[in-house]
Amino acid sequence: MSDTTVERSLPERRSVRPGHPVPVSTYRVQLGADLTFDDVAARVPYYASLGVTHVYLSPVLAAAPGSTHGYDVVDHDTVSPVLGGEDGLRRLADVAHGAGLGLVLDIVPNHMAVPTPVWHNRALWSVLADGSDSPFAAWFDVDWSAGDGAVLMPVLGDRIGAVLARDELQLAEQDVPGVGTCTVLRYHDHVFPVRAGTEALPLAELVERQHYRLAYWKVADEELNYRRFFDVGTLVAVRVEDPEVFDATHALVLRLLREGVVDGLRIDHPDGLADPAGYLARLREVTDGAWVVVEKILAGAEELPDDWATAGTTGYEALWRVQQAFVDPGGAALLGSVLHRVTGDGSDAFEALEQDAKREVVDGPLYAEVHRLTNLAAEICHDDLRLRDHTWRALEECLVELLVAFDRYRAYVVPGEPAPPTSVAVLTTAAQRARRRLGAEREATMDVLVDLLLGREAGSAGRTRDPRRDELVVRFQQTCGAVMAKGVEDTAFYRWTHLVALCEVGGEPVRFATTPTDLAAWAAQAQASAPLGMTTLSTHDTKRGEDTRARLGVLSELPHEWSALVEDLRRVSASYRGTLLDGRTEYLLWQTLAGTWTDDGPIEEDRLVEYVTKAVREAKSRTTWTAPDAAYEDAVLSTARRARTDPEVLGLLGDWDLRTREAVRAATLGSKLVQLTLPGVADVYQGTEVPFPTLVDPDNRRPVDVDALAARLARLDEGAGPRTLADEKLLVTSRALRVRRDVREAFVGPEAGFVPLGHSSGHAMTYARTAGGEPRVVVVATRLAAAVERLGGWTEHTVALPDGPWHDVLADRAVPGGVRRVADVLDRLPVALLVREGV
Repeated sequence: MSDTTVERSLPERRSVRPGHPVPVSTYRVQLGADLTFDDVAARVPYYASLGVTHVYLSPVLAAAPGSTHGYDVVDHDTVSPVLGGEDGLRRLADVAHGAGLGLVLDIVPNHMAVPTPVWHNRALWSVLADGSDSPFAAWFDVDWSAGDGAVLMPVLGDRIGAVLARDELQLAEQDVPGVGTCTVLRYHDHVFPVRAGTEALPLAELVERQHYRLAYWKVADEELNYRRFFDVGTLVAVRVEDPEVFDATHALVLRLLREGVVDGLRIDHPDGLADPAGYLARLREVTDGAWVVVEKILAGAEELPDDWATAGTTGYEALWRVQQAFVDPGGAALLGSVLHRVTGDGSDAFEALEQDAKREVVDGPLYAEVHRLTNLAAEICHDDLRLRDHTWRALEECLVELLVAFDRYRAYVVPGEPAPPTSVAVLTTAAQRARRRLGAEREATMDVLVDLLLGREAGSAGRTRDPRRDELVVRFQQTCGAVMAKGVEDTAFYRWTHLVALCEVGGEPVRFATTPTDLAAWAAQAQASAPLGMTTLSTHDTKRGEDTRARLGVLSELPHEWSALVEDLRRVSASYRGTLLDGRTEYLLWQTLAGTWTDDGPIEEDRLVEYVTKAVREAKSRTTWTAPDAAYEDAVLSTARRARTDPEVLGLLGDWDLRTREAVRAATLGSKLVQLTLPGVADVYQGTEVPFPTLVDPDNRRPVDVDALAARLARLDEGAGPRTLADEKLLVTSRALRVRRDVREAFVGPEAGFVPLGHSSGHAMTYARTAGGEPRVVVVATRLAAAVERLGGWTEHTVALPDGPWHDVLADRAVPGGVRRVADVLDRLPVALLVREGV
């Protein structure tokens, strides 16, 4: 296969303009009260020694009180005092830049927090105080025509009548920061402004006269009249499509970028915006073409929209492809039989399960969004004589089925612009699927709805646009993303247990495994189309960390042994597995215990309990966050606790760990090396430079002992040989990062390239990174080590290395070019990283 280099015709919007740094690699840190700017500054020497070129910071703007992640911003003009304020950020920047490192900043344009008390968000406080007359009214995506022009505040623990009867609402005088002393309405910890002129009214009348409507929290899913982040009522959407709102919410971040405090940006969830392409175009203009990547989930073969001005994504499409290249397709059928035996699910049932989950969230937590869409469509039809017979109910049924049938986050139709062919195909294909669930009498309504959603002429001749039609186009796409996130990632992925490692953010569990050829084809395309986007294996949002997934992937290599183990686990735990424990949760438990096993044994009890509780509530099959079933949850957690301490269970899992140790080693090191050397900017999530088996947040945001990591790295740098898998993974990570830094022209340079290398075994993954067409770095990785073991080792299999002298930086030895036995190249580690000597 010929070399694939970065085309000089790479679209300007995918490039970084001169004068702006391009990261070669990043190291993600999760800031918080226990990891401030000064704490990160103290760790800069370690990050520099590790080999990264940029430190990648979680959001730094002032967040809601007690925030553990920073995505609940309350003030765009202030760097979080909890983290150290702007002075602390500048101190960190000085230290980082002094060590040759840059800073990448994670920003959140889509939403702000609805904090407790609300006055922490001064803009929202103003809107609640003054309604549509507030100077901040344009900031938030509020439907002022609904709810009698009052913003729904669903914070009450009971219906409003009961709350009033119990005198739980109180008037008080409050010193509100930025406002002064004023009359407020209190409900426990919640504090709300009182509309001027209503202070002396009887309480019930006063409550009714506000610019907000206090309501029972359960009302939100049915009557919420502001757009939120997915189904999270405490995150209110921001209208950055308004130029004044954009300017106000980005001023500080842009100043930090202009002044060189930060060097690049990561954009959180642009699919939630009204016009992602327009937002990114404006951002590119005001940043003068700085390095900007987006948190964009590409479904299946979906590609980044052509008109997005961004270097690329944050790497979820790389994550699942790398991981599934280390999954054995031969294990699918037998693991499917285990799935069926334990859960009753068939191995081909995911798509149906996914559809059911999406329908549940459409009918439940996202009903308010669907109701609003239906009202818009119904108003459009009612006001047009030719469309008037398309009823509210018909439109609702068509919208529900279309949302359920939609297979990605949105279609990217912009009102007033011709719909791209891809968008037309996506919508019409979804409509075809939706029609199968609808009767023939809904055909005409679906046709009208598709035309409206594509901005086509519908109804009276020539009518394509008006404010409501435009709003319908935009809101439908924003709702698609919420349905995908809540229905698939946060519901179906917690129900599907064929191989839980496949149920990852952006993942494709219907594709059980991929081949090295598949991965190489994707890498060649990425090198040509978005060579400066990110690659990753773990993020703050992943359902399981890379090391947990690597351990679980080995189940596919040893499916017979795993099947026997599951039977043994079920047998020894039969006495305490209650009848309330369902098969899906039981099978999730066994895989979770196997995936998080370490040399110290099983995962800690508090971590396991917290994870299992979250998993069963997210699955929404027997219990939920809003309606927990205490008896069911007690039965699940009792089983989990007993299994975790049962000597027989621990003995079986310990034996499994010994049996799979070499396969886990190869998968852990191989997937990491491949991720770090594929086309793109390689990201390392904090702590994952050594095995760090984690589960979904908050488990994956636990503190990292950097002093221990630094000491381990220093020992390796002083010449100590790796003795444990932790040593080996740190060796692979640090050497790969340093090679990227030292030979950057082969990774992010304008003539960087990727070319697969010939080999005689399907269990070897081999390729070169090139500069100007010349091989500069070679990667050799073991794929499916258990299969290699079954076949008696590498025997006489070979790999064709490019000619010339090479140095394996992992084994620290010379390796001649030409056709070489794989066994000789990989006699010390299951991976090799070769750098051309003398160049």
